[in-house]
Amino acid sequence: MKSLIDIEFWRLVSAYVFVLFVLLIFQWRGISRKMQLTVATLRMTIQLVIAGYVLAYIFDNPNAWLVVGIVLAMEVFAIYNIYKRVPYAMPKALKRVIASSMFAGSIVALLYFNFVVLNVSPWFDPRYVIPIAGMMVGNAMTGVTLGIQSLLDNMSNNRDKVEAALMLGATPKQAVKRYVDRAFDSAVLPTINNMVGMGIVFLPGMMTGQILAGLSPVTAIQYQLAIMLGILGGVAMSVILFTQLAYKTFFEDAQLKPRLKEKK
Repeated sequence: MKSLIDIEFWRLVSAYVFVLFVLLIFQWRGISRKMQLTVATLRMTIQLVIAGYVLAYIFDNPNAWLVVGIVLAMEVFAIYNIYKRVPYAMPKALKRVIASSMFAGSIVALLYFNFVVLNVSPWFDPRYVIPIAGMMVGNAMTGVTLGIQSLLDNMSNNRDKVEAALMLGATPKQAVKRYVDRAFDSAVLPTINNMVGMGIVFLPGMMTGQILAGLSPVTAIQYQLAIMLGILGGVAMSVILFTQLAYKTFFEDAQLKPRLKEKK
């Protein structure tokens, strides 16, 4: 196997030409996203540089409490991001459902993956736990975000149908079943689409990184298969917990609560 190519600093800087290219397109087409792209590029660069040095230190000085703290910080940041992305002012009960679903689903999937699939030893080995936790938590965050947006939109747009079903004798669970199912479907569909195109349409980032680092493509495929199945499980567990608990927050004594207001 060839050794990994060391990217010289000036060559790394040359990659920012792609950003300039997109900025020129924005300017040419009159698209007002130049500042957004500039800020995103700066944030990405600063965050990744800091993350690189922090991870280098953690990998050289593994500590169980530090690894657990980082995973918990990922969870908190992911939950906070979900709150920010939802365009409605959510009641505390719904926020608690989001937090508990995110935490339980992604952590259970992470523990199963590390203990059963990989058999990581020691269990807190940061070279495995932190990257895998990032993928599990990040994808669960995306899934729950899509699920809650779908559920809230459907509950708002189909309020009359839900009320009619309740008047005809349906329970709250029966009245919203189709909207809960749509929310779950919307949340897991991106992961399924990734699985369909993987290996033919594109090579995923984890597998590409391992191959570039000199790992055998066959071994890289084994890791990628395992992590994608783990991601699917983590997303599904988080979203099914969310959908099964969240719809109950819309009802009180089998009656719909007032509509949620959009954020100002």
